[in-house]
Amino acid sequence: MREFIVEADGGSRGNPGPAGYGAVVIDAATGETLAERAEYIGVATNNVAEYRGLIAGLRAAHELDPTATVHVRMDSKLVIEQMSGRWKIKHPDMKPLAFEAARVFPPAQVTYEWIPREQNKHADRLANEAMDAGKRGERWSAADSMAELEAADAKAASAAGGHAPTAAEGTRTTVAEGAGTTAVAPSSGWAPADMGAPATFVLLRHGETPLTPQKRFSGSGGSDPALSAAGREQAERVGAALARRGTVQAIVSSPLARTRETAGIVAARLGLDVTVEEGLRETDFGAWEGLTFGEVRERYPDDLTAWLADPEARPTGGGESFAATADRVAAARDKLIAAYAGRTVLLVTHVTPIKTLVRLALGAPPESLFRMELSAASLSAIAYYADGNASVRLFNDTSHLRG
Repeated sequence: MREFIVEADGGSRGNPGPAGYGAVVIDAATGETLAERAEYIGVATNNVAEYRGLIAGLRAAHELDPTATVHVRMDSKLVIEQMSGRWKIKHPDMKPLAFEAARVFPPAQVTYEWIPREQNKHADRLANEAMDAGKRGERWSAADSMAELEAADAKAASAAGGHAPTAAEGTRTTVAEGAGTTAVAPSSGWAPADMGAPATFVLLRHGETPLTPQKRFSGSGGSDPALSAAGREQAERVGAALARRGTVQAIVSSPLARTRETAGIVAARLGLDVTVEEGLRETDFGAWEGLTFGEVRERYPDDLTAWLADPEARPTGGGESFAATADRVAAARDKLIAAYAGRTVLLVTHVTPIKTLVRLALGAPPESLFRMELSAASLSAIAYYADGNASVRLFNDTSHLRG
């Protein structure tokens, strides 16, 4: 059995402030670096960034070998103690993140160790690179990271100067939440009766656009079509069905035209306002926008094959990978869970974000995205409990569109 070491870190320049994470997977036998992950995640706290780094590192290790044992090393006492089950997880932002981290590998395959910060320099460097890239309006890349490291090595070789702390190092703090409290590890199974009402997301795919019946790629980088007449009728039917149920307390929409139009029609029926969440937008399909699957296969066969096989692969022309979409959607999910704890909120979004939320709730692999059918104007639902558990309650319901 292979053994990996995962070192992860996260930082926030302001706490909360512009934040990013870094993670590295190391072969325990040889010391070889096998994978690096880093990302700017927008405004967040140090603790959220550290958990996001842990999740990214565990996912990278799982992609290499899901049967491996993993030893996690981090300088975050909070994350290590909570994931080891010695500290209670009290903060609502931490619970879903801890649950997500615990679902990547079976718990028996993962051990945790706190290390001093000076022993976590690799992951810390990646986190700072991601934050620097985000400040420039860019995405972190391994190639740029290598170039920066080589430049730093060259500079160090020519001058015997000391290490100057970066801005992130100067502001980064971690709150030792729950020290000495009862141990509660992320769990699975039925939620206790006293857990309280979950945050329930009713997931609505937008109504049809002119591109929907033609089965054309329509993401966030294309023409941003409005609803067709059929799509507006579908939205009316959704609104009527939700009005009869009377459970939705708030509405949040993707920023794209078809979702905002769908949300507006439903909101008018329910007497609610609509809040826009950028993280719920559809994947950017790059040069494939507006094309059918057959047309993409004909024009970009190699890129399509790679995209179907690897969640890190991006569509032709600088589109967004499914892995990047998952990170974005997970961040939006965590934000909304905290904002709507104990309430039922309608999320009006797209195929990929809905499938991704379902996949993450089930702990299913990335390839499961290709095994779900999601109809226009369909309803799905996921409940998120305070202990980190998620329960998929409904998927691709279209009964309200019939008759």
